[in-house]
Amino acid sequence: MEMETALGLRNRYWVLRHGKSIPNEKGLVVSSLENGTLPEYALASDGIDQARVAGELFLQVLKENNILLENVRICYSPFARTSHTARVVASVLNIPFEGPQCKVMVDLRERYFGPSFELKSHDKYAEIWALDEKDPFQRPEGGECVDDVASRLAKTMVNIETEFQGCAVLIVSHGDPLQILQTIVSAAKLGNPNGNEFSSSIQATRTFAVLSQHRKFALLTGELRALA
Repeated sequence: MEMETALGLRNRYWVLRHGKSIPNEKGLVVSSLENGTLPEYALASDGIDQARVAGELFLQVLKENNILLENVRICYSPFARTSHTARVVASVLNIPFEGPQCKVMVDLRERYFGPSFELKSHDKYAEIWALDEKDPFQRPEGGECVDDVASRLAKTMVNIETEFQGCAVLIVSHGDPLQILQTIVSAAKLGNPNGNEFSSSIQATRTFAVLSQHRKFALLTGELRALA
Protein backbone atom coordinates (compact mmCIF):
# COMPACT_ATOMS: atom_id res chain seq x y z
CA MET A 1 0.00 0.00 0.00
CA GLU A 2 1.33 3.45 -0.87
CA MET A 3 1.92 5.53 2.23
CA GLU A 4 1.96 9.25 2.94
CA THR A 5 5.36 10.19 4.31
CA ALA A 6 4.75 13.68 5.75
CA LEU A 7 4.16 12.19 9.19
CA GLY A 8 6.13 8.99 8.78
CA LEU A 9 2.96 6.96 9.37
CA ARG A 10 2.88 3.19 8.89
CA ASN A 11 -0.86 3.16 8.01
CA ARG A 12 -3.43 5.22 6.14
CA TYR A 13 -6.32 6.68 8.10
CA TRP A 14 -9.95 7.68 7.62
CA VAL A 15 -12.37 9.00 10.23
CA LEU A 16 -16.10 8.41 10.50
CA ARG A 17 -18.46 10.17 12.85
CA HIS A 18 -21.20 7.84 14.08
CA GLY A 19 -24.56 7.93 12.34
CA LYS A 20 -27.50 9.91 13.71
CA SER A 21 -28.10 8.54 17.19
CA ILE A 22 -31.06 8.36 19.54
CA PRO A 23 -29.42 11.13 21.67
CA ASN A 24 -29.13 13.24 18.48
CA GLU A 25 -32.84 12.68 17.82
CA LYS A 26 -33.77 13.54 21.40
CA GLY A 27 -31.45 16.55 21.49
CA LEU A 28 -29.52 15.18 24.48
CA VAL A 29 -25.89 15.42 25.53
CA VAL A 30 -24.79 11.84 26.31
CA SER A 31 -21.06 12.03 26.96
CA SER A 32 -20.23 9.86 29.98
CA LEU A 33 -18.94 6.34 29.42
CA GLU A 34 -21.57 5.05 31.85
CA ASN A 35 -24.49 6.53 29.88
CA GLY A 36 -22.94 6.31 26.43
CA THR A 37 -22.60 2.53 26.48
CA LEU A 38 -26.29 1.98 27.31
CA PRO A 39 -28.12 0.23 24.42
CA GLU A 40 -30.92 2.81 24.46
CA TYR A 41 -28.42 5.39 23.17
CA ALA A 42 -27.45 3.53 19.99
CA LEU A 43 -28.27 4.64 16.43
CA ALA A 44 -31.63 5.96 15.30
CA SER A 45 -33.07 4.38 12.13
CA ASP A 46 -31.73 7.30 10.04
CA GLY A 47 -28.32 6.72 11.60
CA ILE A 48 -28.29 3.07 10.58
CA ASP A 49 -28.92 4.21 7.00
CA GLN A 50 -26.11 6.78 7.30
CA ALA A 51 -23.71 4.12 8.60
CA ARG A 52 -24.60 1.84 5.70
CA VAL A 53 -24.00 4.62 3.16
CA ALA A 54 -20.67 5.45 4.86
CA GLY A 55 -19.67 1.79 4.64
CA GLU A 56 -20.47 1.71 0.93
CA LEU A 57 -18.51 4.92 0.38
CA PHE A 58 -15.53 3.52 2.30
CA LEU A 59 -15.70 0.33 0.24
CA GLN A 60 -15.51 2.46 -2.91
CA VAL A 61 -12.50 4.37 -1.49
CA LEU A 62 -10.75 1.08 -0.75
CA LYS A 63 -11.33 -0.13 -4.33
CA GLU A 64 -10.07 3.16 -5.81
CA ASN A 65 -6.90 2.87 -3.70
CA ASN A 66 -6.42 -0.85 -4.45
CA ILE A 67 -6.61 -1.70 -0.75
CA LEU A 68 -7.49 -5.29 0.09
CA LEU A 69 -10.23 -5.88 2.68
CA GLU A 70 -7.81 -8.04 4.66
CA ASN A 71 -5.75 -4.89 5.28
CA VAL A 72 -8.66 -2.92 6.77
CA ARG A 73 -8.86 -2.26 10.51
CA ILE A 74 -11.85 -0.59 12.20
CA CYS A 75 -11.02 1.08 15.54
CA TYR A 76 -14.07 2.37 17.37
CA SER A 77 -15.32 4.04 20.54
CA PRO A 78 -17.14 1.78 23.03
CA PHE A 79 -20.24 4.01 23.06
CA ALA A 80 -23.43 2.36 21.78
CA ARG A 81 -23.77 4.78 18.85
CA THR A 82 -20.20 4.26 17.64
CA SER A 83 -20.06 0.49 18.13
CA HIS A 84 -23.41 0.26 16.30
CA THR A 85 -21.96 2.35 13.44
CA ALA A 86 -18.79 0.23 13.30
CA ARG A 87 -20.86 -2.96 13.26
CA VAL A 88 -22.93 -1.72 10.28
CA VAL A 89 -19.79 -0.67 8.37
CA ALA A 90 -18.12 -4.03 9.07
CA SER A 91 -21.24 -5.75 7.73
CA VAL A 92 -21.12 -3.70 4.51
CA LEU A 93 -17.42 -4.55 4.10
CA ASN A 94 -18.14 -8.20 4.95
CA ILE A 95 -15.59 -8.10 7.79
CA PRO A 96 -16.41 -10.08 10.98
CA PHE A 97 -17.18 -7.49 13.65
CA GLU A 98 -16.10 -9.86 16.43
CA GLY A 99 -12.85 -10.71 14.61
CA PRO A 100 -9.33 -9.25 14.84
CA GLN A 101 -9.98 -6.56 12.21
CA CYS A 102 -12.35 -4.62 14.49
CA LYS A 103 -11.04 -3.22 17.76
CA VAL A 104 -12.80 -1.22 20.46
CA MET A 105 -10.58 1.51 21.95
CA VAL A 106 -11.73 3.29 25.11
CA ASP A 107 -9.64 6.38 24.33
CA LEU A 108 -11.78 6.98 21.21
CA ARG A 109 -14.78 7.61 23.49
CA GLU A 110 -16.84 10.79 23.42
CA ARG A 111 -15.48 13.89 25.11
CA TYR A 112 -16.95 14.04 28.60
CA PHE A 113 -18.57 17.44 28.99
CA GLY A 114 -19.15 17.12 32.74
CA PRO A 115 -22.13 16.61 35.04
CA SER A 116 -23.65 20.03 34.40
CA PHE A 117 -24.07 19.14 30.72
CA GLU A 118 -24.76 15.39 30.89
CA LEU A 119 -28.28 14.42 29.73
CA LYS A 120 -29.09 18.12 29.18
CA SER A 121 -30.12 19.79 25.91
CA HIS A 122 -27.53 19.69 23.15
CA ASP A 123 -28.14 23.44 22.75
CA LYS A 124 -25.56 23.71 25.54
CA TYR A 125 -22.77 22.62 23.17
CA ALA A 126 -22.47 26.26 22.09
CA GLU A 127 -21.33 27.16 25.64
CA ILE A 128 -18.59 24.52 25.53
CA TRP A 129 -17.31 25.55 22.11
CA ALA A 130 -17.21 29.23 23.12
CA LEU A 131 -15.11 28.18 26.12
CA ASP A 132 -12.85 26.07 23.87
CA GLU A 133 -12.12 29.03 21.60
CA LYS A 134 -11.31 31.20 24.59
CA ASP A 135 -9.16 28.61 26.38
CA PRO A 136 -8.78 25.00 25.12
CA PHE A 137 -6.95 24.13 28.35
CA GLN A 138 -9.86 25.08 30.62
CA ARG A 139 -12.09 22.20 31.65
CA PRO A 140 -15.85 22.55 31.95
CA GLU A 141 -16.61 21.65 35.57
CA GLY A 142 -15.95 17.93 36.03
CA GLY A 143 -15.39 17.43 32.29
CA GLU A 144 -12.63 17.29 29.70
CA CYS A 145 -10.99 20.26 28.01
CA VAL A 146 -9.82 20.13 24.40
CA ASP A 147 -6.26 19.34 25.46
CA ASP A 148 -7.41 16.38 27.59
CA VAL A 149 -9.02 14.86 24.51
CA ALA A 150 -6.05 15.74 22.29
CA SER A 151 -3.76 13.97 24.76
CA ARG A 152 -5.65 10.67 24.71
CA LEU A 153 -6.15 10.79 20.93
CA ALA A 154 -2.45 11.41 20.33
CA LYS A 155 -1.71 8.38 22.54
CA THR A 156 -4.29 6.32 20.64
CA MET A 157 -2.71 7.17 17.29
CA VAL A 158 0.70 6.11 18.58
CA ASN A 159 -0.82 2.84 19.88
CA ILE A 160 -2.48 2.12 16.52
CA GLU A 161 0.78 2.87 14.72
CA THR A 162 2.57 0.43 17.03
CA GLU A 163 -0.02 -2.32 16.58
CA PHE A 164 -0.69 -2.16 12.83
CA GLN A 165 1.45 -1.69 9.74
CA GLY A 166 0.41 -1.19 6.11
CA CYS A 167 -3.30 -1.04 7.04
CA ALA A 168 -6.23 1.15 6.10
CA VAL A 169 -7.52 2.22 9.50
CA LEU A 170 -11.07 3.55 9.92
CA ILE A 171 -11.54 5.43 13.19
CA VAL A 172 -15.19 5.52 14.27
CA SER A 173 -15.73 8.11 16.96
CA HIS A 174 -17.67 11.27 17.90
CA GLY A 175 -17.98 14.88 16.79
CA ASP A 176 -15.65 16.60 19.25
CA PRO A 177 -12.95 13.90 19.41
CA LEU A 178 -12.80 13.67 15.61
CA GLN A 179 -12.64 17.45 15.23
CA ILE A 180 -9.77 17.53 17.70
CA LEU A 181 -8.00 14.56 16.07
CA GLN A 182 -8.17 16.19 12.64
CA THR A 183 -6.90 19.46 14.15
CA ILE A 184 -3.78 17.93 15.67
CA VAL A 185 -3.00 15.68 12.69
CA SER A 186 -3.41 18.59 10.26
CA ALA A 187 -1.13 20.78 12.40
CA ALA A 188 1.40 17.97 12.69
CA LYS A 189 1.51 17.65 8.89
CA LEU A 190 2.15 21.38 8.49
CA GLY A 191 4.79 21.43 11.20
CA ASN A 192 6.59 18.29 10.11
CA PRO A 193 7.65 18.55 6.45
CA ASN A 194 10.66 16.28 7.02
CA GLY A 195 8.73 13.28 8.34
CA ASN A 196 10.08 13.41 11.88
CA GLU A 197 9.03 10.87 14.48
CA PHE A 198 5.23 10.84 14.69
CA SER A 199 4.71 10.80 18.46
CA SER A 200 6.83 13.92 19.01
CA SER A 201 5.31 15.82 16.08
CA ILE A 202 1.74 15.10 17.24
CA GLN A 203 2.51 16.14 20.83
CA ALA A 204 3.96 19.43 19.57
CA THR A 205 0.54 20.44 18.19
CA ARG A 206 -1.05 20.76 21.64
CA THR A 207 -0.90 24.57 21.68
CA PHE A 208 -3.52 27.27 22.21
CA ALA A 209 -3.39 28.41 18.56
CA VAL A 210 -4.05 24.89 17.26
CA LEU A 211 -6.50 23.47 19.79
CA SER A 212 -8.76 26.54 20.00
CA GLN A 213 -9.71 26.12 16.33
CA HIS A 214 -11.01 22.53 16.36
CA ARG A 215 -14.52 23.51 15.23
CA LYS A 216 -13.11 24.15 11.74
CA PHE A 217 -13.00 20.37 11.30
CA ALA A 218 -16.63 19.65 12.26
CA LEU A 219 -18.21 16.52 10.79
CA LEU A 220 -21.84 15.72 10.10
CA THR A 221 -23.29 12.51 11.51
CA GLY A 222 -22.28 9.60 9.30
CA GLU A 223 -19.62 11.66 7.50
CA LEU A 224 -16.50 9.85 6.27
CA ARG A 225 -13.30 11.82 5.76
CA ALA A 226 -9.66 11.00 4.94
CA LEU A 227 -7.32 11.78 7.84
CA ALA A 228 -3.81 10.83 6.69
